[in-house]
Formats: sequence, structure tokens, C-alpha cells
Amino acid sequence: MEDDVAARSASLLDGLRSFGANYTEFTRRFADWLGLHATDAAALVEILYAEDTGSPLSPARLGERIALTSGATTNLLNRLENLGYVVRTRENADRRVVTLRSGPDIQGPAREFFGPFSAGLAALVAEYPAEEIERFEAFLRHLRSTMDKVLEEQG
Repeated sequence: MEDDVAARSASLLDGLRSFGANYTEFTRRFADWLGLHATDAAALVEILYAEDTGSPLSPARLGERIALTSGATTNLLNRLENLGYVVRTRENADRRVVTLRSGPDIQGPAREFFGPFSAGLAALVAEYPAEEIERFEAFLRHLRSTMDKVLEEQG
């Protein structure tokens, strides 16, 4: 039984590692396609994703996600804003809170670049029963929680 769990764990970890490598490659190619530095593209992907999920980022939260200091994040956002890829808004009742939104000049290019992957993912998800996808989503949430806990313990 222990050997089975270890083998399945190793297989899952290998699949997740491969997915992570592919995700990184997607981001690198997106950067090349737009003529951006990889960190700028990674930030842009985070902003687009957060906005798509209804949880837009603040500059501080973006900096945490891509491991940049507040100064470096500000410089990055200035570059993306100058390109028309990002807009900083003040949507909160507390006007000091800045929200990052995708700019008008990135919507089309992002859809063009990521469209084929989105279509492929939708087709793949459609092949599985909803209950199976829900179990997989729960597994991923628990895996992330486990990773977050270990990272927190490591400081």
C-alpha cells in the first residue's frame, strides 16, 4: 500500500512539474510574442487571470505573486501602463487602494495568444463528468493548501 501511494504521488508530482514547466514556457513565449521581459509578461498574466476570476490585484499583491519589491513592481507597472497593457484604478471606497486592470491594448493580443489553449482546455474539461472535475479541483485546492502551509513554516 505504501509503495502504491509513493508511486502515485511521484507520478502526480511529475505531471504537475511538467504542467508547471509548460505554464512557464507559455509565459515566456507570451513575453517574446509581445516583446516584453519575462517578468513583465508574468505580471501581465497574473493581472489578466486575477481580473478574469473577479479578484483583481493590488500592486502589493502582484508584487507578492511575482516576488518583486514594491519599487520594482512600480517600475514594472509603469512600463506596462505606458504600453497600454495595464490601467491602475481606484475602485475602493478607500481611494488609497489601487486596483490593477488590463488595459485596452492587451485584450485582443491576450485572446489571440491564449485562445487556442482556452479552447483546448474547454474541450478537455467537457470530456470528463462534472463530479470528476470537482474532485480534481478539490485535490488541487488541498495540494495548494499543503504547499502554502509548508512554505509558511519554512518562512
